[in-house]
Amino acid sequence: MAEMYIRVAEEENEEPMEIPSEDDGTVLLSTVAAQFPGACGLRYRSPVSQCMRGVRLVDGILHAPENGWGNLVYVVNYPKDNKRKMDEIDASSATKIKRGDQKTSDLIVLGLPWKTSEQDLKDYFSTFGEVIMVQVKRDVKTGNSKGFGFVRFTEWESQGKVMSQRHMIDGRWCDCKLPNSKQGPDEPMRSRKVFVGRCTEDMTTDELRQFFMQYGEVTDVFIPKPFRAFAFVTFADDQVAASLCGEDLIIKGISVHISNAEPKHNNTRQMMERAGRFGNGFGVGGFGERVNESC
Repeated sequence: MAEMYIRVAEEENEEPMEIPSEDDGTVLLSTVAAQFPGACGLRYRSPVSQCMRGVRLVDGILHAPENGWGNLVYVVNYPKDNKRKMDEIDASSATKIKRGDQKTSDLIVLGLPWKTSEQDLKDYFSTFGEVIMVQVKRDVKTGNSKGFGFVRFTEWESQGKVMSQRHMIDGRWCDCKLPNSKQGPDEPMRSRKVFVGRCTEDMTTDELRQFFMQYGEVTDVFIPKPFRAFAFVTFADDQVAASLCGEDLIIKGISVHISNAEPKHNNTRQMMERAGRFGNGFGVGGFGERVNESC
């Protein structure tokens, strides 16, 4: 018996793929799932009623409609709570955990008036979209504003809108942009260890371990003593570490920046700089404070 194929597509308006049937004219669900991972069935549009009809499935075997498979295009069914979103899946970056291609980042807000509070910042930026986090950087000794801060939005569109214009905050023009310490996309990432910058002194190794375990198995957490506003987290899988590099994550209400850990021969000054210090000095503040003329 000559092998017969049926035409299957993920959506009605997409180009179909031919799937082989069995000798008895049925189609195995496993054959469909091999080309469309997660598939749980097939449906088709009736030429008579123009309504969608389901294909009968019994014990993992799909049975042809009454008039045979014909030349119809069959559409893949997915479980409703696990429907694939193809525009968010890339085979080359499948280890990217719980992330789409367009993700929000911390934005640095430059030129803040000394009187601007975090509530003022949140009230202002909430007009552009939902705000996840705001922070005004302050001197650890005096508590006075340093004239800049950070904001992060839930939606990419809100971030783009904010970055495309200047902002009048408390009577002063301010600029919003990505911090210059943001890691570039081409930086190599092969280590199982990641560098966690902008840590605060109240973050413990257990808290960091519990937080990062949501991404993969954690084998080690190290916080230098005396405290230097950064930590190292080591994963069992280097791909998990690679997927987190370049991210800004919220831990205990504070935004930390993840980057690949430097080789052991790199000196302490490089580590301190990557922790996000301001100017030439190295203070105790834990949020990214490195700001220069290029910001």
